[in-house]
Amino acid sequence: MKMIRIAPPSALAHPRATPYLFPMASPEIEALTQALARLPGLGPRSARRAVLHLLKKREAALGPLRAALEAVDERLETCATCGNVDTVNPCAICADPRRDARALCVVEEVADLWALERSRLFPGRFHVLGGRLSALEGIRPEDLAIEALVRRIEGGGVDEVVLAMNATLEGQTTAHYLAERIERFPVRLTQLAHGLPVGGELDYLDEGTLAQALRARRPVA
Repeated sequence: MKMIRIAPPSALAHPRATPYLFPMASPEIEALTQALARLPGLGPRSARRAVLHLLKKREAALGPLRAALEAVDERLETCATCGNVDTVNPCAICADPRRDARALCVVEEVADLWALERSRLFPGRFHVLGGRLSALEGIRPEDLAIEALVRRIEGGGVDEVVLAMNATLEGQTTAHYLAERIERFPVRLTQLAHGLPVGGELDYLDEGTLAQALRARRPVA
Protein backbone atom coordinates (compact mmCIF):
# COMPACT_ATOMS: atom_id res chain seq x y z
CA MET A 1 0.00 0.00 0.00
CA LYS A 2 1.39 3.36 -1.03
CA MET A 3 1.77 5.86 1.78
CA ILE A 4 0.56 9.42 1.20
CA ARG A 5 2.60 12.02 3.04
CA ILE A 6 0.74 15.07 4.28
CA ALA A 7 2.81 18.20 4.86
CA PRO A 8 2.64 19.63 8.37
CA PRO A 9 0.63 22.85 8.84
CA SER A 10 3.82 24.88 9.15
CA ALA A 11 4.84 23.87 5.64
CA LEU A 12 1.58 24.93 4.05
CA ALA A 13 1.78 28.31 2.34
CA HIS A 14 -0.30 30.98 4.06
CA PRO A 15 -2.26 33.19 1.63
CA ARG A 16 -0.63 36.29 3.08
CA ALA A 17 2.85 34.84 2.92
CA THR A 18 2.82 34.42 -0.86
CA PRO A 19 0.81 37.28 -2.37
CA TYR A 20 -0.39 36.91 -5.91
CA LEU A 21 1.57 38.94 -8.44
CA PHE A 22 -1.19 39.17 -11.01
CA PRO A 23 -1.77 42.71 -12.36
CA MET A 24 -4.93 44.46 -11.13
CA ALA A 25 -5.68 45.97 -14.54
CA SER A 26 -4.35 46.34 -18.07
CA PRO A 27 -1.00 48.08 -18.64
CA GLU A 28 -2.80 51.16 -19.98
CA ILE A 29 -4.94 51.56 -16.85
CA GLU A 30 -1.94 50.88 -14.61
CA ALA A 31 0.03 53.55 -16.48
CA LEU A 32 -2.81 56.04 -15.98
CA THR A 33 -2.94 55.21 -12.28
CA GLN A 34 0.80 55.68 -11.87
CA ALA A 35 0.70 58.96 -13.77
CA LEU A 36 -2.01 60.34 -11.48
CA ALA A 37 -0.18 59.05 -8.39
CA ARG A 38 2.79 61.27 -9.27
CA LEU A 39 0.66 64.42 -9.04
CA PRO A 40 0.99 66.55 -5.86
CA GLY A 41 -1.57 65.62 -3.23
CA LEU A 42 -2.35 62.25 -4.79
CA GLY A 43 -0.97 58.91 -3.70
CA PRO A 44 -1.52 55.42 -5.12
CA ARG A 45 -4.83 54.93 -3.31
CA SER A 46 -6.25 58.33 -4.31
CA ALA A 47 -5.06 57.76 -7.88
CA ARG A 48 -6.86 54.42 -8.06
CA ARG A 49 -10.08 56.03 -6.83
CA ALA A 50 -9.72 58.78 -9.45
CA VAL A 51 -9.12 56.24 -12.21
CA LEU A 52 -12.13 54.17 -11.16
CA HIS A 53 -14.28 57.31 -11.23
CA LEU A 54 -13.02 58.22 -14.69
CA LEU A 55 -13.70 54.72 -15.99
CA LYS A 56 -17.14 54.61 -14.43
CA LYS A 57 -18.06 58.07 -15.76
CA ARG A 58 -16.31 57.64 -19.08
CA GLU A 59 -18.51 59.88 -21.18
CA ALA A 60 -19.08 62.54 -18.54
CA ALA A 61 -15.56 62.66 -17.05
CA LEU A 62 -12.91 60.83 -19.04
CA GLY A 63 -13.73 62.37 -22.42
CA PRO A 64 -13.83 66.01 -21.22
CA LEU A 65 -10.66 65.48 -19.19
CA ARG A 66 -8.82 64.11 -22.21
CA ALA A 67 -10.00 66.99 -24.39
CA ALA A 68 -8.98 69.58 -21.76
CA LEU A 69 -5.51 68.05 -21.34
CA GLU A 70 -4.94 67.96 -25.09
CA ALA A 71 -6.04 71.59 -25.48
CA VAL A 72 -3.77 72.80 -22.69
CA ASP A 73 -0.86 70.72 -23.97
CA GLU A 74 -1.19 72.26 -27.42
CA ARG A 75 -1.58 75.87 -26.30
CA LEU A 76 0.33 76.12 -23.01
CA GLU A 77 2.74 79.05 -22.89
CA THR A 78 4.81 80.96 -20.36
CA CYS A 79 4.00 84.65 -20.22
CA ALA A 80 6.96 86.64 -21.52
CA THR A 81 6.04 89.55 -19.26
CA CYS A 82 5.43 88.07 -15.80
CA GLY A 83 6.30 84.35 -16.02
CA ASN A 84 2.77 83.11 -15.41
CA VAL A 85 1.55 80.05 -17.33
CA ASP A 86 -1.49 80.41 -19.56
CA THR A 87 -2.74 79.51 -23.01
CA VAL A 88 -2.11 83.05 -24.28
CA ASN A 89 0.99 85.24 -24.30
CA PRO A 90 0.89 87.72 -22.63
CA CYS A 91 -1.25 86.01 -20.02
CA ALA A 92 -4.79 87.07 -19.16
CA ILE A 93 -3.61 89.04 -16.11
CA CYS A 94 -1.00 91.06 -18.00
CA ALA A 95 -3.40 91.68 -20.89
CA ASP A 96 -6.25 92.88 -18.66
CA PRO A 97 -6.49 96.69 -19.01
CA ARG A 98 -8.40 96.89 -15.73
CA ARG A 99 -5.34 95.84 -13.71
CA ASP A 100 -3.40 98.53 -11.89
CA ALA A 101 -0.01 98.57 -13.64
CA ARG A 102 1.43 100.79 -10.89
CA ALA A 103 1.33 97.93 -8.35
CA LEU A 104 3.59 94.93 -8.92
CA CYS A 105 3.51 91.83 -6.71
CA VAL A 106 6.60 89.58 -6.77
CA VAL A 107 6.09 85.89 -5.99
CA GLU A 108 8.30 82.81 -5.98
CA GLU A 109 6.21 80.42 -8.08
CA VAL A 110 3.14 80.39 -10.30
CA ALA A 111 1.26 78.55 -7.53
CA ASP A 112 1.79 81.59 -5.28
CA LEU A 113 0.42 83.88 -7.99
CA TRP A 114 -2.69 81.73 -8.34
CA ALA A 115 -3.17 81.64 -4.57
CA LEU A 116 -3.10 85.43 -4.31
CA GLU A 117 -5.30 85.79 -7.38
CA ARG A 118 -7.94 83.55 -5.79
CA SER A 119 -8.28 86.08 -2.97
CA ARG A 120 -9.25 88.77 -5.50
CA LEU A 121 -7.73 91.38 -3.21
CA PHE A 122 -4.74 92.50 -5.27
CA PRO A 123 -5.69 94.70 -8.25
CA GLY A 124 -2.20 95.00 -9.71
CA ARG A 125 0.06 92.78 -11.77
CA PHE A 126 2.55 90.05 -10.89
CA HIS A 127 6.09 88.92 -11.47
CA VAL A 128 7.10 85.27 -11.01
CA LEU A 129 10.73 84.66 -10.02
CA GLY A 130 10.63 80.93 -10.72
CA GLY A 131 11.97 79.96 -7.31
CA ARG A 132 13.89 81.40 -4.38
CA LEU A 133 17.52 81.83 -3.48
CA SER A 134 19.01 78.79 -1.79
CA ALA A 135 22.67 78.17 -1.13
CA LEU A 136 22.01 74.53 -0.24
CA GLU A 137 20.24 73.87 -3.54
CA GLY A 138 22.66 76.00 -5.55
CA ILE A 139 20.00 78.48 -6.70
CA ARG A 140 21.70 81.81 -7.43
CA PRO A 141 20.26 85.21 -8.43
CA GLU A 142 21.06 84.55 -12.08
CA ASP A 143 18.91 81.40 -11.92
CA LEU A 144 15.80 83.47 -11.18
CA ALA A 145 13.91 86.12 -13.14
CA ILE A 146 15.40 88.92 -11.06
CA GLU A 147 16.99 90.86 -13.92
CA ALA A 148 13.64 90.82 -15.74
CA LEU A 149 12.04 92.27 -12.60
CA VAL A 150 14.63 95.04 -12.42
CA ARG A 151 14.01 95.89 -16.07
CA ARG A 152 10.27 96.12 -15.48
CA ILE A 153 10.76 98.54 -12.61
CA GLU A 154 13.45 100.46 -14.46
CA GLY A 155 11.03 100.93 -17.37
CA GLY A 156 8.86 103.14 -15.18
CA GLY A 157 5.17 103.18 -14.37
CA VAL A 158 5.53 101.15 -11.16
CA ASP A 159 4.81 102.94 -7.87
CA GLU A 160 4.71 99.97 -5.46
CA VAL A 161 6.50 96.63 -5.39
CA VAL A 162 5.02 94.01 -3.03
CA LEU A 163 7.45 91.27 -2.01
CA ALA A 164 5.15 88.27 -1.46
CA MET A 165 7.81 85.74 -0.50
CA ASN A 166 7.03 82.67 1.56
CA ALA A 167 7.72 82.87 5.29
CA THR A 168 10.76 80.59 5.07
CA LEU A 169 14.45 81.27 5.56
CA GLU A 170 15.04 81.06 1.81
CA GLY A 171 12.01 83.22 1.09
CA GLN A 172 13.09 85.96 3.45
CA THR A 173 16.65 85.81 2.11
CA THR A 174 15.24 86.34 -1.37
CA ALA A 175 13.13 89.26 -0.15
CA HIS A 176 16.17 90.96 1.42
CA TYR A 177 18.18 90.51 -1.76
CA LEU A 178 15.38 91.96 -3.89
CA ALA A 179 15.03 94.91 -1.52
CA GLU A 180 18.71 95.73 -2.01
CA ARG A 181 18.34 95.53 -5.79
CA ILE A 182 15.22 97.69 -5.86
CA GLU A 183 16.09 100.35 -3.27
CA ARG A 184 17.68 102.63 -5.89
CA PHE A 185 14.35 103.04 -7.68
CA PRO A 186 11.72 105.60 -6.57
CA VAL A 187 9.12 102.97 -5.67
CA ARG A 188 7.32 102.07 -2.47
CA LEU A 189 8.59 98.70 -1.27
CA THR A 190 6.25 96.59 0.87
CA GLN A 191 5.92 92.95 1.87
CA LEU A 192 3.18 90.66 3.09
CA ALA A 193 2.52 90.75 6.82
CA HIS A 194 3.31 87.57 8.75
CA GLY A 195 1.88 86.78 12.13
CA LEU A 196 -1.20 85.39 13.81
CA PRO A 197 -3.52 83.51 11.47
CA VAL A 198 -7.24 84.21 11.61
CA GLY A 199 -8.75 81.94 14.25
CA GLY A 200 -5.35 80.89 15.58
CA GLU A 201 -4.73 80.32 19.29
CA LEU A 202 -1.45 81.45 20.84
CA ASP A 203 -0.86 78.15 22.61
CA TYR A 204 -0.71 76.28 19.29
CA LEU A 205 1.59 78.66 17.39
CA ASP A 206 5.32 78.20 16.94
CA GLU A 207 7.89 80.65 18.29
CA GLY A 208 8.71 82.07 14.86
CA THR A 209 5.09 83.00 14.14
CA LEU A 210 4.70 84.58 17.57
CA ALA A 211 7.93 86.56 17.18
CA GLN A 212 6.85 87.88 13.79
CA ALA A 213 3.44 88.81 15.17
CA LEU A 214 5.07 90.79 17.98
CA ARG A 215 7.40 92.59 15.60
CA ALA A 216 4.49 93.50 13.32
CA ARG A 217 2.24 94.75 16.14
CA ARG A 218 0.23 97.89 15.44
CA PRO A 219 -1.80 100.43 17.46
CA VAL A 220 -5.32 99.47 18.46
CA ALA A 221 -7.82 101.41 16.37
